[in-house]
Amino acid sequence: MKTRYSSIIASVAAAMAIITPVYAEAAPAADGGGGFASLIPLVLIMVIFYFLLIRPQQKKLKEHRNLIGQLKKGDTIITGGGLYGKVTDVKDDTLKVDIADGVRVKVKRDTIVGLAD
Repeated sequence: MKTRYSSIIASVAAAMAIITPVYAEAAPAADGGGGFASLIPLVLIMVIFYFLLIRPQQKKLKEHRNLIGQLKKGDTIITGGGLYGKVTDVKDDTLKVDIADGVRVKVKRDTIVGLAD
């Protein structure tokens, strides 16, 4: 059994001595545009991210800004905390909201999520 393993080790060592080291070399590009061609997938990924993530988010943010800018007295709103209320007073960046009979709170405009149906 010992001779079997020693013969395997000897044959592997002999094969390693015969095999010459191979150095990795970059193959020249056939079309001469190897640098630009490697950027195409990256550019495609960026375009996909723009149309699937960034653009819809900007559109939604623009709609929210328009909603907040058009709030007026008498609108029924929903706050970010989930409170429903009726706008009683509109100031520059704050609103006074009636959330119950005789209960008024001051709410920052940015915390309004939307109009209640």
